Formats: sequence, C-alpha cells, structure tokens
Amino acid sequence: MNSTDPLLQPLKLKHLTLKNRVMSTGHEPAYAEDAKPKLRYQLYHEEKAKGGIALTVVGGSSNVAVDSPAAFGQIFVGDDDVIPYLQQMAARIHPYGTALMCQITHMGRRTSWNTEHWLPTIAPSVVREQSHRSFPKEMEISDIKRVVKAYGAAAARCQKGDMDGIEISSYGHLLDSFWTPLVNHRSDQYGGSLENRIRFSLEVFEEIRKQVGDDFIVGIRMSGDEDVQGGLTHQECVWIAQTLVATGMLDFVNIIKGIIPSDEALSHVIPSMGTPSAPHLKLAAAIKEKVDLPIFHAARINDVATARHAIKEGLIDMVGMTRAHMADPHIVAKIERGEEDQIRPCVGASYCINRIYGEGEALCLHNPATGREETMPHVIEKSKHPARRIVIVGAGPAGLEAARVCAERGHRVILFEASEKAGGQVRLAAQVNRRMEIIGITDWLFQQVQRLGVASRFGHYTEAEDVLAEDPDVVIVATGGEPNTEFLQEGAELVLTTWDILGRHVQPADEVLLFDDNSQNQGLSCAEFIAEKGSKLELVSPDRMIGQEVGGTIYPAYFKTFYDRGVSMTLNHRLTAVSREGNKLRAHLSNEYNNSTLERLVDQVVVEHGTLPIDGLYSSLKSRSSNLGELALDALIAGKPQELVNNPAGRYQLFRVGDAVASRNIHAAIYDSLRLCKAI
Repeated sequence: MNSTDPLLQPLKLKHLTLKNRVMSTGHEPAYAEDAKPKLRYQLYHEEKAKGGIALTVVGGSSNVAVDSPAAFGQIFVGDDDVIPYLQQMAARIHPYGTALMCQITHMGRRTSWNTEHWLPTIAPSVVREQSHRSFPKEMEISDIKRVVKAYGAAAARCQKGDMDGIEISSYGHLLDSFWTPLVNHRSDQYGGSLENRIRFSLEVFEEIRKQVGDDFIVGIRMSGDEDVQGGLTHQECVWIAQTLVATGMLDFVNIIKGIIPSDEALSHVIPSMGTPSAPHLKLAAAIKEKVDLPIFHAARINDVATARHAIKEGLIDMVGMTRAHMADPHIVAKIERGEEDQIRPCVGASYCINRIYGEGEALCLHNPATGREETMPHVIEKSKHPARRIVIVGAGPAGLEAARVCAERGHRVILFEASEKAGGQVRLAAQVNRRMEIIGITDWLFQQVQRLGVASRFGHYTEAEDVLAEDPDVVIVATGGEPNTEFLQEGAELVLTTWDILGRHVQPADEVLLFDDNSQNQGLSCAEFIAEKGSKLELVSPDRMIGQEVGGTIYPAYFKTFYDRGVSMTLNHRLTAVSREGNKLRAHLSNEYNNSTLERLVDQVVVEHGTLPIDGLYSSLKSRSSNLGELALDALIAGKPQELVNNPAGRYQLFRVGDAVASRNIHAAIYDSLRLCKAI
C-alpha cells in the first residue's frame, strides 16, 4: 500500500475512522425486494467493500413514512421489518473494514400519489414537481409533527440495524422544499424568513438526536447553490449549512449543486459524458472554507487522478466515486496494488441512473456483473478444466469481452477483426464530440485482451476456412450487424444511414430528413452531428416523443442542441418510402392515427432503424458445429456450461453474441459474452 497517497489516508469522523478517502454516495439502484435490502442489494454493496472502499452509503432515498412511497424502488425504513436486513448487510460489509451508512428521506412532492397506499404527496405548499407530476397536499402542522417523529424513528432503526450512521437527503426532497422559495409559499412559522423555513429541519434533527443519541453519526446531503432564478443562492445555502452545523447535531455535510425537479435540472446535478470532470468541486471547496465539518462531495469524479487532486488540495474530505464504482467496484484495491491502469473506466454514459426511471434497475453500460453479483463475477476465475482453443470473430464490445473472459479462464484465444482497429459500433458512437468518452469501453477491453496475450488479427475479413484452419474447440461469432433499411416499401437504395454520416463516408447536405425508428442514442447523436454541421434538419419519429428510449439525464443535452440549431421535430409519423425527384429526394410519411400522409422534399434522407445481423460466417460454420449453432438458453441463464449436442460429428461448438444475434445495445452485447464465456 502506498501510505503517501492522499486517497489512502484515513479520516476521523467522530469515533469512526474511515480507512481511506473514497466513498460511494447514497443512490438507489432499485435492487430492493419488498422494499427491503435483501441478497441482491447486499451483494452489490459487499463487492465494493471487497474492493477496498472506505464508506458505502446504502439505501439511497430510503423512505421514512407511508406517504413517501418509492419513486424508483427504494428501501422503506418506516417500520421495524427493515432492521434484520440492515443487520445482514452490516455483517457482510464490516468485516472488510468498510463503514456503512444509510441515506434516509421523505420524498415530499418528488414521488407519486397513485402507488402503494394511494396517499397524497405532501409539501410545504401546493407546487407541482415536473418529473413526478403530483400536485401535493400542503402540509398541516399535524403532518409536520408526524413526519418529524418518522425521521427520528427511521434513524433509530438504522442504528439498530448496525449502521455506522445516517445521511439525510435534502435536495429535491421534503426538508429542502421548506428551504427554497421556489416551493415554500407558507405564511406561518414554517414560511417567510429563511429562519422560519429551516425550522422544520431543525425539529427533524432534534428528534433524530433524541432517538439515537449523540454518538451516532448523522450527516446531511444538500445543495450548496440551487443555481436557478428564484431559488436558494450560494450565500443562503452557506447560511443554512452553518446554522445546522452550529447546532452540534451534524457530523458531516455532503454537497451537491443545483436542483432536481425536472430531467433538465437533474442532468446538471448528475452530469453525464460530454461535460467537464468534477464540475461542482469548486463549490464544494467553497463550502468547506465556511463550514467546520468534514465535507463530502460527488459529481462526475470518475477517475483516480481527479479524486486524488480533490483530496490532495484539501478541497473536500471524502470523494464520492459512485458511478465509477458501478463500472469497477475494486478501484481502491487496484490503487493499493499499483494497478490504476487496470481500472475499468466510468465513461459517464449514465445508463445506471437512467434505467431506474425506465426499466427499473440500475446497470452499468459495460460491466454486466454490477447488480448481478449473485450470478456474474467481477473477477474471472481460471477454468479447472483443460485449456481450449477458442476463435472469436469480431472485435466490437461483444467480441472483446468474449476474448477477455476466455483468456482470463486460461483458454488459448484467437481474435479476428475485419477492420484495422477494435471497437465496432462504439467507434461510430464516439464520432460525436460530446460522446467521445464512450470509446473508453472498448479501449479498456482491448487493453485487457492485449494484457492477457490474446492473438489478434486485424484487417482480415474472416472466412470459414480461416476459422477452420485454427482447429477450434469453440467458435464465437461477434460480427455485429449492419444498418437495416429493409423496412422501406421503396427507395432503400436512395437513403443514407446514421453509419454513413457518423462514419464520415458522406457529409450532411443542406436539407436533411432523419427518420429515427430506434429512439436510442444512435439516431439522436447523428441528428446532433448533422445539426452542428449547419444543415437544416427535420427529425422524424413514429413515436409520441423524440428519443423515447434515451434516459432522462441524457436527452436534455440533445434537446438543447436541437433548439439551439433550429431542428424541427415531427412526431407520430413513419417513413414509408423515398423517391427521387430531380436532384432532390421525396420522403413519404404516414400517420397511423388518422391515416394521413405527408411529403418532404429534401437533399438527403438518413435512417436509423437498428441493425440486421451479419451472419454469413455463422451460417457457413453452422452445419459443422456440434450444437448446430444452438444456444441452450436454460444453461445460459443458470450460468452453466453449454453441453448441447445436435451433431455428434461436429468439430466445434458455435455461438453468436451481441448484434450478430439481434439489434440491441452495448450492455446486452457484453452481457451475452460474459455469461456465455464464464462457463467455458
């Protein structure tokens, strides 16, 4: 261990010594079952403890009362049933020397009334939150008294659950909605002056201390500047922090910047790729100068160098690397071993946070083991069986992951790739300046493949004879897909694809129509690219919203570009055909709601309709394989070896992964390979 590394220095927090300066801040991955942190939840946090982290804050936005229902799968700490599960988690994590805290809150207006007990949401005043869309009930004094008690009782449950402390979430939730004039319009003792507006918070902390005593660690996560017209200024936030700290009831302050009532606002609080590293660190440092308590902070600090700088320069006391630990939960252990270059990077894709508002669980775009610790390994074990000869065709994310895992298992791996460089479709995605970081996914995978000594052959279009010449035991086809234009009734030969534009094969023309029937990043990033080239662009979608599958912290940046560049957006229309008219193209659009049609005369028509598998090689190898290319799905799901034999005379097993199977995304491609290859 490097004892002089600023990140590896201990921090005294009351009676608790944190073994280093790296933490995972409170966040909700939506792994709770029955609103309890059961096995999946526990293993997720235990992995970070195995990886050497000093502090992990569990239960992001854990709800303290029945009128604070889960908005994104949170834990409920409003009754004693949660205590045994907290104790189980503590028993898993404490043996690694990792401290454990629980973040608790009342969501206030930031949740929904039409779920769980169907109770109205509550807030200091009837001010609707855009994201969760409920019109809250204005809290009566009886509500205030009840919620104060609920906070205290929830804190006591965390203490009984062997937590080392708690953190109160106070940005966008109930406590700080009393602070901000944007939400608090009251005229009683809880409204008006700033002194009145923090009265409720003081009562909450008094009740918490009454129930847990002085020794239990209690902190707050709050905004240091709401950074919006009419909201709390930096000076007011400093005053609030100083006033709360002066009571002696707090032990640390965790600083964020901004507010979160809308997707656009949230995208600045939790910045994604294409934004500066550690954009709010200066604000946290300013709070540290004014507040005499340890200052915690996290916001796009996703690399060790930035984290080390923040601690070395005394800007903050604990650095949160939350999303970075979803990409690689073993960051600290790798620092300690001198293996910083082996850390799987967080590329800021925000797939993790955006999934909790969509599909319902946080997953890392390129580490499919995160959140699946019960079945998927973060560290690949050597096979106990004799090494096999494995040929992998394709060096996109699926092929590279297959090569990495098979090599880690101790097999002899040969990797073929038609192009001169690794990356596949990820290289296209990285052509948009704001998304350049995404290349870190395949750069890291290729680095691992090289480290493990995989034989790589680039610039080679692989035929069946090339594969057979290697006398393989296993063949994995990861050849990806090619753009699908077959949906058009006519004119497929006239259109361009997003690949043509992003791959720089064709420059955007003066007037362009982009039809996006995929509604993921591919179409929107191409639209952004075209718009920034100065083209007059119409973006057409058959869906009821543009980019329907693009997450809430990602789409605001696209929309900003579209509005800045005058992009017109047409919804609920499907491109059916394209015809030539002189030196122009006529795009034919239909509306399925009223069966109407539209036509547009443009210079270029660009389409994004997913991909079709490039499966020629797979088809040519299929008949000579022992499994005839069939994947035993039950074995795949169970994580067991593929033992299916459909052709006893077959010389090798044959599998497809990623877009060579069907058009999906990076996570699906890598997950395909991990769960297949970990059992080979």
